[in-house]
Amino acid sequence: MIRSAVTICLVEQARQGPFVFHDDVAASCRKAAELGFDAVELFAPSADAINALSLGALLQETNLSLAAVGTGAGMVIHGLHLCDPDVVRRTAAREFIEAIIDAGAPYGAPAIIGSMQGRWDDRTSLSAATDRLRDSLESLGSYAADHGVRLFYEPLNRYETNLAMTMEQGMELLAPLTTDNVVLLADLFHMNIEERNIADALRAAGSTVGHVHFVDSNRQAAGRGHMDYTPIVQALRDIGYNGYASAEAFSIPDSDEAARQTIETFNTVFRQNIN
Repeated sequence: MIRSAVTICLVEQARQGPFVFHDDVAASCRKAAELGFDAVELFAPSADAINALSLGALLQETNLSLAAVGTGAGMVIHGLHLCDPDVVRRTAAREFIEAIIDAGAPYGAPAIIGSMQGRWDDRTSLSAATDRLRDSLESLGSYAADHGVRLFYEPLNRYETNLAMTMEQGMELLAPLTTDNVVLLADLFHMNIEERNIADALRAAGSTVGHVHFVDSNRQAAGRGHMDYTPIVQALRDIGYNGYASAEAFSIPDSDEAARQTIETFNTVFRQNIN
């Protein structure tokens, strides 16, 4: 069964980013539980920030799970990424991600690699960037496996990366890895920009889909854009997906309304239309 999740951001520098709740984790969890979400996804400035939370007690109190933990603060705050030609900074990027894996693993939460994947540029060729990224995903995927969780790799749209932008490119990137512990994050906003057909891309990706960001065409809450979810939901059922549909969306017009709109749409497309 596909479960619902909603994002909480603790990164001040990402306050204008596509996250539903901000700052107050306890209040956000209680609101998510009140609305009927199954889980939360956490975007924190560091592993220490996650460890400082009374997260276990809070999740138990609200009967929520931790769907995933984001690593993007490594890029947003520190400018770290896995394609950096500077080996010291590339090592720092890996260590930042490893610490996030450490923080999320006790709650069964995989870590997400999105913006920290980096990109190729004048200093780094596409071939070199790809090799560095694969090398890091190999290492980090094995590290996550040792901690009992998977690692999510997220293809991004052309305005955010110049590496893997589609699910097919994501599969090509992961194909040479010896670890099978790195799977794809299918973000519907990015897919709406890059894929010819979202449902077909999901079917082609099949079991490599490990997580879904449930958002509308305009990166607002599901139901506030023009996304047609019917074929998307059917494709997810066809591939046997049973992970989370997690709302990584702008808090427009505000957090509570974005969360309410998301769960209403989630219940409509995932619950009321079960064949």
